[in-house]
Amino acid sequence: MLLPQTKEREYRFKLALRMGLPIFALLITFFLTTSISESQTLSALFYIEAVLLLAFSIYFILYIIYNGFDTRVTEIVSKTFTREYLYEYLKKELKKEKEYTLVLISIDNLHDINTLYGIKNGDKVLFEVAKWIGTYIEKKDIKNFPLGHIKGGDFVLGFKGNKNKYNTVLELMCLQAEDFKIDDIEIKISGAITDTSFSNELEYMIENLFEIQEMHRHKKSSQNNDVIAPNDLEFLVIDALKRKTFIVMTQNIFEKDKAVLKECFIKLQTSDGKMIYQKMYMKAISKLGLMLEYDLMVLEKTISKIDETIEEILVFDIAPRSLRNPIFLSKMKDLFQHYPFVKNKIMFMLCENEYYSNIDKYNAIVKSLKKMGILIGIDRLGSIHTSFLYLRDLDIDVVRFDSFYTKEIKSHQEIVAGFVLTAHKKNVKTWIKLIEDENDLKLVQNIGIDYMQGKYFAPLELLKKGLK
Repeated sequence: MLLPQTKEREYRFKLALRMGLPIFALLITFFLTTSISESQTLSALFYIEAVLLLAFSIYFILYIIYNGFDTRVTEIVSKTFTREYLYEYLKKELKKEKEYTLVLISIDNLHDINTLYGIKNGDKVLFEVAKWIGTYIEKKDIKNFPLGHIKGGDFVLGFKGNKNKYNTVLELMCLQAEDFKIDDIEIKISGAITDTSFSNELEYMIENLFEIQEMHRHKKSSQNNDVIAPNDLEFLVIDALKRKTFIVMTQNIFEKDKAVLKECFIKLQTSDGKMIYQKMYMKAISKLGLMLEYDLMVLEKTISKIDETIEEILVFDIAPRSLRNPIFLSKMKDLFQHYPFVKNKIMFMLCENEYYSNIDKYNAIVKSLKKMGILIGIDRLGSIHTSFLYLRDLDIDVVRFDSFYTKEIKSHQEIVAGFVLTAHKKNVKTWIKLIEDENDLKLVQNIGIDYMQGKYFAPLELLKKGLK
């Protein structure tokens, strides 16, 4: 048990004891007075019962007061439901109601507010925004709805009925919030909505809210005709991993006029032969804690199926946390000892948003993999600061630019050229994807990018060449 938890328990016990002392004093006074005035007529059994009753009363009162602190209905800062109480409340509502809607309202710049204006003002913003949400919803003649703070600047509301009744309310709320300020502090508000047509499980609905919000932020459609219910998706993913059933689609990457790399795209295969795409299953694998098992399964089975005739380097997306796991490094050593011909024929592409602080340990792992003959690449250069830091700090072979620069290559030629110069000075090759036409190709060639990928060069195809 951590010290803060210990101190909190001590505080609760002392508070409970102080609250109970007046009651204990009253009980003791009562029994003493009764025993003195009636000492000649009371039996010994009375004294035994009195002592037991007193002891039980003391224990019971202390127990009730002490455990009463475990239940917190509202937060100190926002004055809304705590996450625990909100989840408990919503689960009961979902059991009672056939149709139920959840709405997510987020303060997108809360971190910046805490940094620029201080935590005290950040707390004030949380309170005022929660108050504003409540007032706005009540003006729409919606009463007695749960409103809870679940993390950071994120609030969740619950409404009876399907989301069609509340879509307009959410849209108008976000529209009205565009000029929202608290003491000259600009507040950026965004929202998302889902209902029980997606799932009846609260956890899945909450996750779906954040997924929808992320899609909106990237201006993507949240509609998908191939949506699989979250619990069904998890079952299918676990089943596919157990059976090790998947297919590998590849796309050739060219250096000048020669295909030198093959990027591998993995589709899990269900027991009835249907395919699950990476965008659908990766989040489920991460949530289930199966990322290491997934990465190892893909590598082991794919490498076991290729032979000496493979010419291009196979490129796999590997989760950085898998790569940093000692089990992964050990498995790779065994795999490359068993299949020595794959040396210098495998590349791992890594991408993560957060910089790994123990960079010396990370670099030692990267160097160990490179000694085995595994090439290392960093993805999304120019989009997230982590890629720049890894270009600086890790002993890598390749960097791949974020697809944004391909789409806007005409407007950002100088920026991309600067990236290329920086990478080449580090003896790191550069890679750009989504080349769709000859105009893009000429621009990329003039900049001096090493590897080029896109429909202009090669389509996606099933990995066949080099398979046993």
